[in-house]
Amino acid sequence: MTAATIIDRNFNGPLPESMESYPDGLIIVLDKPLHWTSADAVRKIKFTLQKHFHQKKIKVGHAGTLDPLATGLLIICVGKATKISEQLQSHTKEYVTTIEFGATTPSYDLEKEIDATYPCDHITKEGLEVALKGFIGEQEQIPPIFSAKMINGVRAYEYARAGEPVEVKPATITIEEAELLGFGPAPSGRPQASIRLRCSKGTYIRSFARDIGLAIGSGAHLTALRRTLSGDFEINNAISLEYFLSSHTFAV
Repeated sequence: MTAATIIDRNFNGPLPESMESYPDGLIIVLDKPLHWTSADAVRKIKFTLQKHFHQKKIKVGHAGTLDPLATGLLIICVGKATKISEQLQSHTKEYVTTIEFGATTPSYDLEKEIDATYPCDHITKEGLEVALKGFIGEQEQIPPIFSAKMINGVRAYEYARAGEPVEVKPATITIEEAELLGFGPAPSGRPQASIRLRCSKGTYIRSFARDIGLAIGSGAHLTALRRTLSGDFEINNAISLEYFLSSHTFAV
């Protein structure tokens, strides 16, 4: 475990007004809200800390991005803790996702409208459980074109949003666990499943949604995603942005 000071639900604030009190930096265990980008959260926290510590030059970054339509665990590193952000990012992640079958979108989630529908009456809870077993282990996965994957120095989503064709190369990932938590009808009437995944760094859950749709003989897209674990950090100890900005953390 890192020597950095961890700000989570167990933190006894408020923070002193000097960054020198934290020679190994800070790690903020954040529950990222829906529609916020990871960069939005970093900017908000950086601005707040700059004011609190009366210091303009503060390094702030995250240890693994979350999509705007995802919520959950976002590890924010501050000061010298930014030096271990890549190490933290390499740890195993866990997600709880909701996937709707019978329809696809270009982004594999709700960022884009449905572009095609597929037969889905044949999909059953038992069939999904069998299909999930086929995803356990090391495999090649093609990231979504609507992603932050770098291609020739440009984010893949920039090509996608400009309508430019681009090849996204597959990456080797590992899925350690895939558990079906629930199965039933979505608001659309199509079947949907809640699935818990424990996986390696670099796994795109939106791509998993695409792939499980293909595996079950249909199409699929992500309708909800929540990161619940990253290495030693768990969502149960995470704090909201509102909690971080409160008097619990900062003297008033």
